Amino acid sequence: MKRIRTVMIGMFIVIGVGWHNVADAVRLKDIAEISGVRMNQLVGYGLVVGLDGSGDGKKATFTVQSMASMLEKMGVTINQKDIQVKNVAAVMVTANFPPFAKRGNRIDVLVSSIGDANNLQGGTLMLTPLKGVDGKVYAVAQGPVNTGGFGAGGAASTVVKNFPTVGRVLSGAIIEREVPNDFRERESLLFSLHNPDFNTAARVVDAINAQFAEPLARAQDAGTIEITIPERYLGNTVPLVASLSTLEVEPDNDAKVVINERTGTVVMGEQVRISTIAIAHGNLSIVVKENTDVSQPLPFSDGQTAALPNTQVNVQEDANQLVVVPEGVSIGEVVNALNALGVTPRDLIAIFQAIKAAGALQADLEVI
Repeated sequence: MKRIRTVMIGMFIVIGVGWHNVADAVRLKDIAEISGVRMNQLVGYGLVVGLDGSGDGKKATFTVQSMASMLEKMGVTINQKDIQVKNVAAVMVTANFPPFAKRGNRIDVLVSSIGDANNLQGGTLMLTPLKGVDGKVYAVAQGPVNTGGFGAGGAASTVVKNFPTVGRVLSGAIIEREVPNDFRERESLLFSLHNPDFNTAARVVDAINAQFAEPLARAQDAGTIEITIPERYLGNTVPLVASLSTLEVEPDNDAKVVINERTGTVVMGEQVRISTIAIAHGNLSIVVKENTDVSQPLPFSDGQTAALPNTQVNVQEDANQLVVVPEGVSIGEVVNALNALGVTPRDLIAIFQAIKAAGALQADLEVI
């Protein structure tokens, strides 16, 4: 028997992107959001019926209790011990309540099995109330479940695609209660930046004040911009928000290098700079070969057959020379200088860590 075990530097993939010296302007709505205008989460407990024998078993007692309770509300009295169906599954139903949703609007819901059901394909979600964190019912959900996958098999093997125990009911929930808001009565608006930054906040303030030719905006901190609503927009803030949302601003980002050694991903921000430094990096390759020899004793002897391992180890290291990487004035020059070394993405991760330790990396190094 012959086995070959190889221990080498892993091969990774780096996705290249185009770099620009000047950041492109983006819309304000893409980098900020209005304070108070957000999603709300809803949750509920329900039953999915109509399954083809892939529902919860007898061990899921809460499913049996729920079925008995549901039938009792419909005028059918039955003993829980007499319920042995496998076409029903207990599920948790979740949904996102969008801002400004009105009564009668429909939203999608996500259905997830909490018992031992194998497949929700072909099932129908029974009427399920969806509650908010305050315990009030804001929507009711019902409808056919779409799993986007399937599961099939027999006694010896099964085939499963995606996750058939999780499904979605498209437009399956109807809004029954609205979230109160005072959007029309506001005298000021607060924009919250997704990535707080003092330079970005200052640019947003300058762009808004230049747009309306009056000092309406002021930055409370690095992530919040307060805008005073002009008199002509009081009680009619929608046109104001529409014009502000399409306002283009050039955001400023911190100099950062993000590395992920598990996947071999290296991402560098536009502001990353490297001071002049000399680098030498060599690849190490270790190959271990194992051969098993058999020692056979002579006929009619008292010896025993034995397996004798034969191991060969080959170590090879590249003789790379010391290379001077000059200071880059742009991210493109930094990338070209590092690519000139001819290193792999995993080697690049080790090089960045060493450059940071040497104090030559003018950026934050984040390992995820």
